[in-house]
Amino acid sequence: MKQLITDYYITHRDELLAFVSSRLGSSMEAEDIVQDVFLRLLTSDKLITAATLPALVYTMTRNRIADYYRRHTTFEQYEHYIKGICNDETTMESVFSAKEIMERLERGLVRLPENCRDIYRLHIYGGLKVGEISSQLGEGYKSVEHRLGFARKTMRQYLRQYA
Repeated sequence: MKQLITDYYITHRDELLAFVSSRLGSSMEAEDIVQDVFLRLLTSDKLITAATLPALVYTMTRNRIADYYRRHTTFEQYEHYIKGICNDETTMESVFSAKEIMERLERGLVRLPENCRDIYRLHIYGGLKVGEISSQLGEGYKSVEHRLGFARKTMRQYLRQYA
């Protein structure tokens, strides 16, 4: 399977770079996305065949492009918000300090049941996805997904008072 992916990468790399570059306009970002797609394919434990590989590659690539734009838009909105509440004398440190944010998060986490708190910490601080958390804790996927959803909802409600 790895040889199949490697051969496809060698054959179609330039084609994929052109595809991503035409949508992003940045060749460096395009290279990062193409590399990420093939890295994910190489580390995947899913069954990949020569018939499914092209469609899988393009689907993953389109999803990565959408993720890029989603992150980019969120960053711009946040940056616009911060610039809007700051004047020339205001520094970023005076608006939000990392310490204040961490304290607020921890105060919110205390309100969660312990099993939800552990899952939320693994997701936020550890950067783990639901499947990874499920494997690490030895619990069912749906159970972890439900508790993470509950924790997110509770934390959003708690943090909304600071917005």
